[in-house]
Amino acid sequence: MSEENARRRVTVHDVARAAGVSLATVDRVLNGRPGVRAATAEKVDEAIARLGFSRDLNASLMARARDLRVSFFIPDSSNEFMDRLAEAVGARAAQASADRIHILTHRVRALDAGDLARALNGLAAQSCDCAVIVPSEEPEIIAAVDAATRRGIVVMTLVSDLPGSGRRHFIGIDNAAAGRTAASLLGRFLPQGGKVAVIAGSLHLRDHIERFEGFSGIAGGEFPLLCLVGPLEGHDEAEATESVVSALLARHPDLAGIYNLGAGNAGLVAALEKSGRARQVRVIAHELTAPTRAGLNSGAIDVVLDQNPDGEIREAIAAARTLALATARPVVTDPIEIGIFLRDNLR
Repeated sequence: MSEENARRRVTVHDVARAAGVSLATVDRVLNGRPGVRAATAEKVDEAIARLGFSRDLNASLMARARDLRVSFFIPDSSNEFMDRLAEAVGARAAQASADRIHILTHRVRALDAGDLARALNGLAAQSCDCAVIVPSEEPEIIAAVDAATRRGIVVMTLVSDLPGSGRRHFIGIDNAAAGRTAASLLGRFLPQGGKVAVIAGSLHLRDHIERFEGFSGIAGGEFPLLCLVGPLEGHDEAEATESVVSALLARHPDLAGIYNLGAGNAGLVAALEKSGRARQVRVIAHELTAPTRAGLNSGAIDVVLDQNPDGEIREAIAAARTLALATARPVVTDPIEIGIFLRDNLR
């Protein structure tokens, strides 16, 4: 019998014997329940690692008296990427239902910390095993996440992280790397240097903060001829972003580049077109949506950095299943790659 096959057959009984503890103790450690001393839990974890024990999540799910319930909270605004996320949740809900995972989608007001906090505070562990949220980094949301965790609800962040909270896992791209990529591209597009404006949706969003930090680090360290303007907030809305970009173009007739690390790209393209400076200013934006596709095709946008919403939802559902059924075990998900799109490679 191969080592791989032997490992597949390791049971909780084997773990209990190897650790010298009862089955009840192993169960408490696997499910993160209290009542186990730290030294005992460490012995169980060592036995799990030594034996190569892997919990059968299918069996765990079948043994439950009810389906696993996962609630997604997606911001509702003119941000086309959030609509793509919601569509991806809907597309995967039927398949998940066949696997006894019941998925609900809730749309909450974008950039409204109170609305998301109220939604989380209204969840009960009896009706929700895991909540997947796109949070802003604000005290009331952190408090709501921690309170939900104490009630026995697993909370996971999507797209934008909340590292100062009790959230169990994050699904999304490496946002600092995305910012570094944008800076490297603009630095090469503008070897002579010049003014580059940075527009964020909100500096209360961890993903936008990390993108800006990555961008400014590379721009300042490797392309010192670039002069940053901003970041300015467009609130991820087309109208607000158009107003910000129009004002920037009027104030800075020598503006050489724009990095929009948030949404509102329809407004960005509209402002460039109305000013007559589209295709003169080098532009990098995020997310491959209808407005950014149009911008790439017209030449108003040079590069779009994209994250795969369907891939993110797939990984979020898999992680929710692992966390809700084996809450003490670490969860491993596939990384979400950053797609780089120009007009030349649009799919």
